Amino acid sequence: MTGTRPNTRVGVYVDVANLTRNGGYGMRYEVLREFACRGSAEPVRLNAYVSFDADRSESDNVYRDAQYGFYSLLRDFGYKVIQKNVKWYADEAGNRFGKANADLDLAVDALLQSENIDRVLLATGDGDFVQVVRALQNKGCRVEVIAFENVSADLRREADLYMSGYLIPHLLPTGAPRGGPAWGEFGSRVRGMCYNHTGKGYGFLRYLKVVSPELWKIDPRQPESPYDSVFFHNSQLPTDVRPEDLPSRSMIFEFELTRAEGRENGVQAVNMQLVSPRRRSSVAGQPAPAGGGQAAGAAVVVASAAPSPPAPAAPGQTGPLTPPAPDAKPA
Repeated sequence: MTGTRPNTRVGVYVDVANLTRNGGYGMRYEVLREFACRGSAEPVRLNAYVSFDADRSESDNVYRDAQYGFYSLLRDFGYKVIQKNVKWYADEAGNRFGKANADLDLAVDALLQSENIDRVLLATGDGDFVQVVRALQNKGCRVEVIAFENVSADLRREADLYMSGYLIPHLLPTGAPRGGPAWGEFGSRVRGMCYNHTGKGYGFLRYLKVVSPELWKIDPRQPESPYDSVFFHNSQLPTDVRPEDLPSRSMIFEFELTRAEGRENGVQAVNMQLVSPRRRSSVAGQPAPAGGGQAAGAAVVVASAAPSPPAPAAPGQTGPLTPPAPDAKPA
C-alpha cells in the first residue's frame, strides 16, 4: 500500500497583550489561523494568552462584558483562551499597580506541545522568546514569527520566517471603505515594501497578493509567486519619507492600486501612506497612535480607561475582530 505524506501539523501561540499594544489592535484572528494553516496544514494547537482584571470586572460591567465577548469570539474561531489574572501590588510610595505576564505560560506550553507539532507560529514581538525559538528549532520544529511594531531584532533573526502582520492580506483592516474592491484588485488598498528604487524619480513596491505555501518565491516573475510588483512615482511618497532612504525593508507602506498610465497591464501605487514604523509625528495627515514608541512586552500594567466592546466582521466583510480597547501599557 502506498503511504501518503500527512499534513503539516501547526501550533499557534498568540501573545494578545503584546500584539494589541504594538500595532495589532484590530487584528482578525481567523485570518491569522488561515495564514498559519496555509498549504492545508492541520491546526493542532491554537492558543491565545490574555490578561484579565478580576477585581475590575466586579465593578465595571462594560469591561467584563467586553472581555468575555472577545474571549467568546476567539473560541468561535477555535482558539483556546489561556487567561492570566492581573495581580495587584503597591510601590514604596503607596501607588497601586497591577501586572499580568503570560510569557512563562506560553513558553512552557509551546515546548511541551512541540512533540506533536511540525510548525510553530509565535504571534509576538517580545525578545524574551528568543531562547524559546531556539529550543523549538532544536526539537525539529520550524518556527515562524508574526508581529507588528516594536519587534525584537533578535527574535526576527532567530525565526525561520519573520513576516510583519501588516503585510498579510486582511489581517488588519486597511483605510479602504467596507464593500470596496478586494485586496489586490484595482482600486483596493494593500500594504507592501519598496524593494527597488531607481534614483530617477520612481521605484517599485512588492506586496503579498494571496496567502500561499510559496512565500519564499518573492520574485513576482517566478511561476506561482504569491507576490506582485507595483510601480510608483516619488510624488506619491509620504512627506516624511525621503527617496534617498529607499529601498528599505523596514518601511511598510499602504497604497491604492491603479492602472499605470502608458503601460499595458501595468499597476501603479497612489495615495501612499507609511504605516510602519509608526512615527511620533503625524504620518500622511494622521496622528501617531499613543504608545507607538513603547517597548514590546507581555507584562502589562493595568490602567483605568474603559474599554470598547469587540467588533467582529460581518460575513463577507474585512472589518476587524478586536479585543477591547487597550487599557494597559507594557511594564
